[in-house]
Amino acid sequence: MTGHDDTDRLRARTLAAESAQLGDGTGWFERLYDEAARGEAVVPWADGEPNPHLVAWAQTTGVHGAGRRALVVGCGLGDDAEYVAGLGFDTVAFDISATAIRQARERFAGSPTEYVVGDITAPQPSWRDAFDLVVEIYTVQPLWGEARAAAIRQLPTLVAPGGTLLVIARATEETDPARDPAEMPWALTRAELDALSGDLLEPFDVRLFWDDEDPPRQRWQAEFHRPT
Repeated sequence: MTGHDDTDRLRARTLAAESAQLGDGTGWFERLYDEAARGEAVVPWADGEPNPHLVAWAQTTGVHGAGRRALVVGCGLGDDAEYVAGLGFDTVAFDISATAIRQARERFAGSPTEYVVGDITAPQPSWRDAFDLVVEIYTVQPLWGEARAAAIRQLPTLVAPGGTLLVIARATEETDPARDPAEMPWALTRAELDALSGDLLEPFDVRLFWDDEDPPRQRWQAEFHRPT
């Protein structure tokens, strides 16, 4: 989450806390995007440009997508998905918010990216083992409770043999942090990050770093590979 101050994040945090207290880890996203579409709230992670850590990763690795498929998880308004498509991938991008998907389609009318409504806690069966690159940026960190655990379980299942899962997330070195429902996003622990390997993937490049926000935030950048 960049480009917005704590005032901008307040409504998102309020909705996330209400949802967490009700045991609903995902229902608040549509409410936030709908309110933002009506000018009543701000989506704090919608910066209008691709995530800079994704861009840096792609430039460093020299990844090319020709003849390969990619899935962008929790795509929001579509900036990361368009960047991935620009690398040559046949790209599917999904979000649980129908409003976000509608706006992404409107923003990028004519794009080859396939924008669909979907839920990472229960992804489409046809997506299993289907993607050469799965991009997960800041999607697990705003999830609470069972929704968070389900997302962590499901993500590795989407990667095709020989494929890659890229995770960029808020990080904590605490093993069992006390999570306040009112303080979304909830940083990923090392144990949660390790769990994203599942039984299918192997960690390839896992980095803990401080970004250049003001104040700096500690983040994970993790690349997992699935053996062929």
